[in-house]
Amino acid sequence: MKRNIFLFFQFLGDVDREHFVVICLDTKNQPTAINVCHVGSLNASLVHPREVMKPAILSNAASILVGHNHPSGNSEPSQEDIQVTRKLVEAGKIMGIELLDHIVIGEDEFVSLKEKGYI
Repeated sequence: MKRNIFLFFQFLGDVDREHFVVICLDTKNQPTAINVCHVGSLNASLVHPREVMKPAILSNAASILVGHNHPSGNSEPSQEDIQVTRKLVEAGKIMGIELLDHIVIGEDEFVSLKEKGYI
């Protein structure tokens, strides 16, 4: 898991807009694909579950990790982040692709929505 968090930091560390990234995982939780599925504005990234699930389906993922950055540097999840997470959990249940975690990247830290109890 820590290796996958490092992947998020690699993709999202210095960007000035919100980027929403999907890491597609096989049955052994090894990455099979990494996709930036949405680029937002300075303070918002409105992502639809179909945009997240598309690369997961195309890469035959068993599960996914998602993450996005907050260019403000604050890693606390917003209400929109929590709502998107809940939608992705439901979509994943329907499609048989488990959402393992949603990571919000701040300036030097991250927050796991799973650890916060939202997954």
